[in-house]
Amino acid sequence: MGATGLTGAAGPPADHDGQAAARRRTVRTAAIAALGKVPDALGVARSDGPRSSNWQVLAQPGFSWYFFGSVVSNFGTWLQNTAQVVLAYELTHSVFWVGLVTCAQFSSPLVLGPWAGVLTHRFGNWRTLIFTQCASMVIATALAALQFGHALTKVWLVVGALAIGLAFTFALPALSVTVASLVPPTETKRALALDSVSYNLGRALAPVFSVLIFTTVGFDWAFALNAVSFGFFTAVLLWLRPRGAETTINRSRVGNGFRIAWQDRRILILLLMVAAVTVAADPILVLGPALARSFGESANWSGIFITALGAGNVIGSFRRTRQAPSIRRAATVLGVLSIAMMAFVLAPWIWVSVAAAFAAGLACLVAGATTRTLLLHHAGPGSQAAVMAAWAVAWAGSKPLASFADGTLAGLIGLRPTGILLALPALVPALVLVLFPTAGRRLARNLAFGLAN
Repeated sequence: MGATGLTGAAGPPADHDGQAAARRRTVRTAAIAALGKVPDALGVARSDGPRSSNWQVLAQPGFSWYFFGSVVSNFGTWLQNTAQVVLAYELTHSVFWVGLVTCAQFSSPLVLGPWAGVLTHRFGNWRTLIFTQCASMVIATALAALQFGHALTKVWLVVGALAIGLAFTFALPALSVTVASLVPPTETKRALALDSVSYNLGRALAPVFSVLIFTTVGFDWAFALNAVSFGFFTAVLLWLRPRGAETTINRSRVGNGFRIAWQDRRILILLLMVAAVTVAADPILVLGPALARSFGESANWSGIFITALGAGNVIGSFRRTRQAPSIRRAATVLGVLSIAMMAFVLAPWIWVSVAAAFAAGLACLVAGATTRTLLLHHAGPGSQAAVMAAWAVAWAGSKPLASFADGTLAGLIGLRPTGILLALPALVPALVLVLFPTAGRRLARNLAFGLAN
């Protein structure tokens, strides 16, 4: 009787344990199945095509010369960028004037970006690009001459930075169109990736040389070498320019790129993704000094953060890939950028922040090249200049706004919450693809590289 009673009493708990184990197995199986769909939703499933490197595009003779000229020009630009910031501080001993010089150089795309597309569309990308490089050479020469004559004041420094920034603004749409014209359509993404690499090579390497130059022979030589670099790039462009090209003057209106984006959701989404890249990565530049001090280190560590960002961009260009440009890939890499930037501000040790900045640089390269390629493709030949003017506003014009938000929010809610807040927009596209797979697949089809407008 006792044994039977004990056996009967033990029955229900055993059944209950079995049901719980079955439920756990069901949940585990469903979770594994859901996770298995994430790579497909994000477009990172394995491809069977041959792997290729971005650097193989240098086999195109015209583009290889362009790339070399662009590297020299960007190196000279960052020689001057570094020198003028330090010189502004030495002349004024004021952080305000340092910020004013930087703002003068990088605010133009936000205000004048639409007019840049008009200029490129009306006069052609080659004419516009050659003119802006010649203008930049003259401006850098004037600054060098003023400094050689000990007449370069803080006001002239701001004027020079503003003038260089204006030339940069009007060159941006022409640069993207020119790069695409130098390679076959299948190589456009690789060419745009290397165009970004040329900029980041300058940002990663030139600051060290600039400090060496202005501490040994003077600031004037940094300006002079920048003028020489613009002259070299101008000579390369004149040599590459197709003979008899761009004889037709096209008519275009200010804001055409934004009107096209408003009418074509594909282009609008891509422009928002471009802005998200700039906004997410901005804390490395603006919050870097304060973050370094929060670790008990010198603010000079901010230079290491910037170098890591540029190095990640350059090293990422060596990665071999099978995948064609796609909105899903861009969304995935934007998600990686968002996570890397959160790690940058939340890291317990400063070297983790350096590694996160490196990862952010790699993500910026892939996301930037992919979105630019898709924008050029969906714009079509007749609207490329206008759309790339809108791209210039989204890419460079969003930087002053992001920097203002960084500086303001850091004082209100703290350093780390600000970094997380600015990283969140870059995470949205990947979340849409994962949480709403049907809408994500429809969006990916609409933005596929191989489809016609």
